[in-house]
Amino acid sequence: MEDPVIPFDLTRMFLGQEPFLFYAEIAFRTFLIYGYTLALIRWIGGRSVTQLSMVDLILVIALGSAVGDATFYPDVPLLQAMLVITVIVCLNKLIDNLIERYDHAKRIIDGRTVAVVRDGRIDREGLVLRDISALELKSLLRLRGISNLGQVESAFHESGGGLSVFHRETPVPGLPIVPPDDVSPPAPLATAAPKAPVCCVNCGTLRVAADVSETTGCPDCGRRDGWTPAVTPGVARASD
Repeated sequence: MEDPVIPFDLTRMFLGQEPFLFYAEIAFRTFLIYGYTLALIRWIGGRSVTQLSMVDLILVIALGSAVGDATFYPDVPLLQAMLVITVIVCLNKLIDNLIERYDHAKRIIDGRTVAVVRDGRIDREGLVLRDISALELKSLLRLRGISNLGQVESAFHESGGGLSVFHRETPVPGLPIVPPDDVSPPAPLATAAPKAPVCCVNCGTLRVAADVSETTGCPDCGRRDGWTPAVTPGVARASD
């Protein structure tokens, strides 16, 4: 029967049960595994964090476990750990080569680029394909310095997770996304003149004020969140 664990045993918590010389072995294991892994990563070619694809992310997770276990678990032989690391890196290299050579493999493994904004309107189908909400997309656009959908000609959610935004040369009336709706609610439909452009507060679809009411569903996204006056970028949003 194993000895019971003594709570807050500082010797056990900080030093463990291994002999003191085992700390030198941990240092050696870490140096060896780190150097070996670094050499393999250099071989497959490094990327910055913002360039990580789905395959690279899996590589990071898998290597994290294989490298970490081998550095301080005494019952993990180094050659076994190095074999695991080698197989993981080689698989990653093989998948990278398939992605580079075959477009079909790239679409299956890495996904594809999806349009999420078209002509100043959020594309519902693109959001469904990427499994993100309009609120999340608006947040991403604000991070790119966009304050109004009228500034955007098109935006694409890249296969690697980034957002590419293409500005209009001349902004047009559109849905203001700054400030966010939870900071300042959209201006009510009633503040718009009958012939003035208004937009769906969810996706930015444009209509004429006289053609919609607060309960009219959006023909593009299907939401009934309401309508708000379209604002030309650079012009202050109407106050509540």
